[in-house]
Amino acid sequence: MIVAGRAWSQFTLGDVLLLRDFLEMRRAVEVGTAARFGATLLGGVMLLAWFESPAQSQTSQGANSLPPVTVDAPTQQTIHRTPSKRDASRVRSTSRRVTAPGALQAEAVAAQSQPSRSGVVPAFAGGQVAQGARLGLLGNTGTMKSPFNVTSYTDKFIRDQQAATGADALILDPSVRSSHPTGGVLDSFYIRGFPVNEGNNGEFAFEGLYGIAPTYRIFTDYVERIEVLKGPSAALSGIAPNGGVGGVINVVPKRAGEDLTRFTVDYGSAARFGGHWDVARRYGDSKEWGVRASGSLRDGDTPIDRQSETTGVGSLALDYQGERYRSWLYLIAQTDRFDAPSRPFLMAAGVPVPKAPDGRLNVTQPWEWSRINDQSVLWRNEYDVTDQVTLFADVGGSRTNVERFFGLPTITNTRGDTTSTPQFFGLSIDRHTYDGGVRARFDTGFVRHAVTFQASVYHDELYRRLTNGTLVTSNIYSPTVAPTQFANEIAGRPRLSDSQLTGLSIADTLSVLDERVLLTLGVRRQGVEANNYVSNVGTLANSYDKSATTPVVGLVVRPRDNVSLYANYIEGLSKGDIAPQQTGVSNGGEILPPYIAKQYEAGVKVDFGRVATTFSAFEISKASGETLAGRFGATAETQVRGLEFNVFGELRPDVRVLGGVSLLDGTLTKSAITSRVGNTPIGVPNVQANVGAEWDLPWARGLTLNGAVIYTGRQFVDADNKQPIPDWTRLDLGARYTTAINGRKTVFRANIQNVTGTTYWSSVASFGTFFLGAPRTYLVSMTVDM
Repeated sequence: MIVAGRAWSQFTLGDVLLLRDFLEMRRAVEVGTAARFGATLLGGVMLLAWFESPAQSQTSQGANSLPPVTVDAPTQQTIHRTPSKRDASRVRSTSRRVTAPGALQAEAVAAQSQPSRSGVVPAFAGGQVAQGARLGLLGNTGTMKSPFNVTSYTDKFIRDQQAATGADALILDPSVRSSHPTGGVLDSFYIRGFPVNEGNNGEFAFEGLYGIAPTYRIFTDYVERIEVLKGPSAALSGIAPNGGVGGVINVVPKRAGEDLTRFTVDYGSAARFGGHWDVARRYGDSKEWGVRASGSLRDGDTPIDRQSETTGVGSLALDYQGERYRSWLYLIAQTDRFDAPSRPFLMAAGVPVPKAPDGRLNVTQPWEWSRINDQSVLWRNEYDVTDQVTLFADVGGSRTNVERFFGLPTITNTRGDTTSTPQFFGLSIDRHTYDGGVRARFDTGFVRHAVTFQASVYHDELYRRLTNGTLVTSNIYSPTVAPTQFANEIAGRPRLSDSQLTGLSIADTLSVLDERVLLTLGVRRQGVEANNYVSNVGTLANSYDKSATTPVVGLVVRPRDNVSLYANYIEGLSKGDIAPQQTGVSNGGEILPPYIAKQYEAGVKVDFGRVATTFSAFEISKASGETLAGRFGATAETQVRGLEFNVFGELRPDVRVLGGVSLLDGTLTKSAITSRVGNTPIGVPNVQANVGAEWDLPWARGLTLNGAVIYTGRQFVDADNKQPIPDWTRLDLGARYTTAINGRKTVFRANIQNVTGTTYWSSVASFGTFFLGAPRTYLVSMTVDM
C-alpha cells in the first residue's frame, strides 16, 4: 500500500481495494499481527512525512475553488435577499475566535456565511450541528424553514467525539438511544420510542436513499454529516426496509471540497490501534472534477474481556460539477470482524432482572465470532433544464455477506446464570435502488412554489443458512470458558425473503411573504410486494402485494427572522411483522399486512444568533403484532406522546453546548391481552436527557475541555411490565489540543467514556433483548493536516 518515495497525496483506489482484499481473509494470528503492523506503519510514515517533507501551502479559501454547490433546485434569478444585520453580526462574532497558534481558525465557524464547497449545509455557530438537513424528496432545508424536528451532526463534531460508528456519533441526541451493546455487531436505535434498524435489511439512508449504506453499522470514515429526521416519513423518504417509523438516520457522505490531506493515528483501550486517512483534490480549469478518498484500518483488543475487533474501511467519492450537469459516484467497502462479540440478553419469564455486572465482563465464548463484509455504490445525477427546473436520477445498491457463530444468552435466575446455544449463521443480502424525478420552482401570483415529483424502486433479497451447535452455560458475574465448538457450515444459502417497494411521490412547498409562511403538502403512493420462504429450505411460505397512500402536511410560520412556529401531520408505513417460527405459534412465517403509523407534531424554534433551541410536542401511534391463543396477529397498538427540547450552539465564543431532554409517555393502547392495555411498551423510558459542553481555556491557548452527561430512565424488557431495568447516568470527559507544528495543523484528542465506571443495563430492543452498558473506555488520537 505504501512504497518508498511515494507521496501520501498519491494514494489511489487500487490501494483501497488491496486493503479490502487483505481484510477478506479469515481472521488468524497472522492477520492480527499484520493489521497492528499496518497501523503502526501508517503512523510512522505519517510522522516521517510530517517532519521530513517541506510544508505545502494550502489553497486559500476562495482561490481556484469550485463555486458553492447544493442539491436543491435552483432559485429564481429575480429574487435577491439581503442578509439581515443579525446574520451579519453572527458571522462577525463567530469569525473572531482563534483556537491554535499560527492563526489557525476554528473549524466550527470558519465558513458560516458561505455554502460548503463539498455541497453540504453550512455549520451553525459552534460547528457541532448544521443549519439544515435533508428532508427526503424535499432536499436540503434550513432548520428554521423545516416543519420537522431534524438535527444534522457535523464531521467536526464526529471527529472531536472520536466517534467510530453512527451510534457513537448520536450519543448526545436526546431523542435517540442505541439499542445494541458496545462491542456488538449492529447499530440499532430507538427514536421517539420506536425501533429503527432492527433487522437484516438495513435502515440507514444514504444521500436520502435506502439500500445503499452498509446494512448493520455505519463507520464514520466516509461521513460528512449524520442527520436525524425525527418521526415517521413515508411520504418524504418512502417505507423503511425494516419498518422503522421513529425517524430516519441519513448519511451524507464526504466528497471533495477544498484540497485536503489528513491523517490520524488512534488508540483505544485495552490495546486497539488504528490509522485513518482522508484525501481530497479538485481538478480542471474550473475545478469541476473532484476526488475524495478516505478509509481506516483498526485492530486489537477492546476493553471487553476476551474480545478483539478488526475493521477495514475504504471509500471513494468522485464528482463532476458542470454548468448545468452534475454527477456524483460513491464507492464504499468495509469489513468488520469480531472475536467474542458482545451479545444482548434474554430474560426468563417471571424472573426479575438481576443487577448489571461489570461492563468489561463477557459471557460470549472466545471461540465465538462474527465476520461482516459490505460493498456499496451510488451514482447520482442532476441536470438543470432551465434555471427553475432540474431533472435528477439515481441508481445504486449494496451487498452484504455475513458469517457468524455465536449464541443468544438467556439469563435463567437472579444469580445471573445463562444458557446459550451457538448458531452458525450464513447470510447474503443484496439490495438495489433506483429513483428519478424533477424539481421545479415557479410563482403563481404572490405564492412561490417548490415542487418535487419522484418515482422510486427499492428491491432486496436475503439468503440464509442456519445450523446449531450445542448448549453452553455461563454466568454474567463469573463468565466461564466452555470447550471449543466449531461452525458446522453447510454449502448453499436458500432464499429467506425478498421484497420490492415502489413509490410515486409529489410534494409542493408553498411560501408567501418572503418565506414568512411556508406550507408543505405531499403524498406518496407506496407499493409493497413481499415474499417469505421456509427457513433453510427456500420454498415459498407466503406473500402479499399491497399498496397504501401516505400524506404529509407541514406548516411553518415565521413571525420574526429568528422564530419559527411549526406543525405537521405525517404518516409512516411498515411492512407487516413476520410471525415467529417457534413452538406454540400456528402461523409461523406468515407476513402480516402493512402497518400505517400516524404522527401529529407542533413546536417552536428560536435562533438567538449563537444559540438555537427547538421545543416540540408529538404523538405517534402504530399497530404491532402479538401472539394470542397460538396465533400471531396485528392486534396490538403502541402510542408514544412526547415533549422534546434541544439546544445547540455557543453560549459565548469559547463555550459550546449541545444536548436536550426528551420526555416520553409510551402506552400500549390496544392488545388482545387485556392485562397489557395501559402498560409501557418494551424499551421506552420516560426520560432521556443529554448535555454536552466544551470550553476553550482562556489561559491555555488551543486547549479545549469537554464533558457530557447522559441519562436514561427506567425501561421494561417485557410487555407485562414485570421485568424493569433501572435508570442510569453516564459521565464522559475529554480534552483536545489544537496547535501548529512545523506549519501543519495538529490536533491531539483524549476522551474517557463512562469515567466513573458505572455498571448498568443500557437499553432494550423491541424483541425484549437488553444490553450491558459500556465499561470505562479510553480513546486517544493525533490528527495532522498535511
